[in-house]
Amino acid sequence: MLPKIIIFASGAGSNALNIIHYFNEHPEAEVAAVFTNKKSAGVIEKTIEQRIALQYFNKADFYTSNRVIDLVKQYQPDLIVLAGFLWLVPENFINAFENKIINLHPALLPKYGGHGMYGHFVHEAVIQNGETETGITIHKVNTEFDKGEIIFQAKCQVYDTDSADTVAKKIHFLEHQHLPLVIAQILKK
Repeated sequence: MLPKIIIFASGAGSNALNIIHYFNEHPEAEVAAVFTNKKSAGVIEKTIEQRIALQYFNKADFYTSNRVIDLVKQYQPDLIVLAGFLWLVPENFINAFENKIINLHPALLPKYGGHGMYGHFVHEAVIQNGETETGITIHKVNTEFDKGEIIFQAKCQVYDTDSADTVAKKIHFLEHQHLPLVIAQILKK
């Protein structure tokens, strides 16, 4: 039986789709379901098109009940991947899936992490602060935003001519290139 991956996403879903495609082509694992907390998220359409199970949940489901925990447990996941998921994961969820939750962050942590630091906010901060490099971080999830143990980082150069948009393109390239490979490595351990 293949290891099972659950993806949590709040946005467009390009990383979720990339993970799905990767494991369709390299059947080392399977994406069992995608969970989203946003009814208008682009990831919903992509998930339906790929014929992957989709689960929607709200804040009460996640923070004041065990509904999401119970739903995830039904899939018996080997790994939960936060790919563009913007809510802080509650302690009871982390405890229920100890050492099975990773997050993708669009910067070289510990720089540009924490509450409110996601997507374009990160890329704009990188440009405003005159950074010469940025990148991605894949880390374990704990009870604080972007503070879990770092598993992997990849870097790219930032030039004076770069904008937040051009940095975003470089980051998406790194995410798509590395995230599925890191997931595969984690599942082999």
